[in-house]
Amino acid sequence: MQALVVTCLVAIGTTGAVLLARDDATQAAIDQVTGIAVAVAHAPTVIEAARTPNPSAVLQPYAESVRRATHTDFVVVMATDRTRWTHPTANLIGQPFIGTIAGALAGGRVVETHAGTLGESVRTVVPVLAGRTVIALVSVGITTDAINKRLLGRAPVVLIPAAVALLLAAAGSWLLSRRLSRQTHGLGPAEMTRMYEYHDAVLHSVREGLIVVDRSGQVTLINDSARALVGASEGLPPELADLIATRAEVTDEPVLVGDRVLVANQRVIPSQGHLVITLRDHTELRALTGELDSVRGLTEALRAQAHESANRLHTVLTLVELGRSDEAVRLATAELEVAQQLTDQVVGAVREPALAALLLGKSAQAAERGVQLVVDEASSLSESPPAGRDLLTVVGNLVDNALEAVAGTPPPRKVTVLVVQEDGEVRVTVSDTGPGMPDPAAAFRRGWTTKEGGRGVGLSLVRQVTERYGGAYDVQSSAGTIITVRLPVPS
Repeated sequence: MQALVVTCLVAIGTTGAVLLARDDATQAAIDQVTGIAVAVAHAPTVIEAARTPNPSAVLQPYAESVRRATHTDFVVVMATDRTRWTHPTANLIGQPFIGTIAGALAGGRVVETHAGTLGESVRTVVPVLAGRTVIALVSVGITTDAINKRLLGRAPVVLIPAAVALLLAAAGSWLLSRRLSRQTHGLGPAEMTRMYEYHDAVLHSVREGLIVVDRSGQVTLINDSARALVGASEGLPPELADLIATRAEVTDEPVLVGDRVLVANQRVIPSQGHLVITLRDHTELRALTGELDSVRGLTEALRAQAHESANRLHTVLTLVELGRSDEAVRLATAELEVAQQLTDQVVGAVREPALAALLLGKSAQAAERGVQLVVDEASSLSESPPAGRDLLTVVGNLVDNALEAVAGTPPPRKVTVLVVQEDGEVRVTVSDTGPGMPDPAAAFRRGWTTKEGGRGVGLSLVRQVTERYGGAYDVQSSAGTIITVRLPVPS
C-alpha cells in the first residue's frame, strides 16, 4: 500500500513536471518565432524586395537561409492577399497562406497554433511596414513535432530524478515492511487485530490482577482486577511499589495492601526489561487459614490438656487403688483449683468471650511449650469491645510472636498480656522475656521475620489494623520485648 501511494505521488509529480516543461517549451518556441519574424520584417532586403515585381527571386533564398540558421520549420513572406512569396516547399510558392492574418494586416501580431501544409505548428504573423503602410506579411513557425522532439531531449532531466525517487521510496517501503514484520513477529493487521481482541477480553475477564511496569517504573498496563485490588487510580501502594523496586523474581510473595492480603508473582521480560506482576487476593484464604490455625491451636491445647488430664486421672486412680484416698482427693482438688484459677483470671479480666477463649487456648499452647502466659490483673475489657474481630488479630499475632520469641530460651520463659479499654482507646501490651528484636524499627514492615521460612505477615497485619483505626504502635526491646498497640475507638 505504501509503495502504491508513493508510486502514485511520483507519477503525479512527474506528469506535472512534464506538463510544465511542455508549456515552457511551447512558450520558448513562441518567443523564438516571434523574434525571428520581427527581425525578418524589419530587414531592408525584405522591404525592398516586397516592392519589386518578382519578390520571390530575392526573398526565397533569403528566407531559406534564415530558416536553416534559426532551426525553424518555415519562414514565409507573403503578400497582403495571402500569396506566398517564400516557402520551404518550392511548389507551394504562389499558393495562399493557411492561417490567421487579420491582426497582422491591422498592424499587430498574430500568435497561434494552427495546422498548415507542414502539419500543426506554433507560428507568428507580423506585418512588413513601409512607413505606416502594411506592404507584406512575415510568418515564422515551428511544428509541434519539432517542439515535442526538443521536449524528449530534456526528458532525462525529469525522468531520472523521478526514477531515483521511486526506487528510494520502494526500498524504504521494503525496509520498513521488514522492520514492522520483525517487530510484530510476522503478524499482519488481521492477526494483530484478533490478538488484541483476544488479549483485551482476557485482561478484562481474568480474576487475577495483572500489572506491567517498564524500565523506569511506570505502569504501562493494568487490568480491571488489579485496579480493584490495589486501587491504582491513587498510585501503587508502598508495599507493592517496594516489591517492584527490587526487580527481583518472586513467587507467591505476600503483600499487604490496605485491608487485603495479596499474593504476588513477579517476572522480568528479558527482551524489554519490563516487569510482569500478577496478584491474587488471599484475604479470605488468610482469614480461613487464621481461623484454621486457631482451631488447630485449640485442638493442640485440648490434646495437651487431655494428655495431662489423663496422666493426672491415672495418678488419682492409682492412689485410690493403693488406699490413699486422701492424697488422691488433695491432688485432684489442687489440679481443679489451678485450672479454675486460670479460667477465672482470664474471664474476670477479659469479658469478651472470643478474646477470652483465644487467651485460654494460647495459655494451653504456652504451657505445652514450657512458657508461662500471664494475663495482667490490670486488664479490663467490656463484653462488646469496639474493635471486635480486629482486636483478635492484634492480640493473637502479638502473642504468637512473643511465644516464638521465648521458645528455646533459658528459663524462666514468660509472656504477659495486658488489654485495657479506657480513655477512648483499647491498649494492648504484650511483653516477653525473649532475647529482644534485632531491628525494632523494621519489625512491622512486610516480610520481616526471625523464623526460618517465615513470611513476616503477623506484625504487618498488626500495623495494618493499627493504621486503619488511626492508632499507634511502639516497640521497646532490650532484655526482652514490649510491644504496645493503641486503637482509638468511639466513645
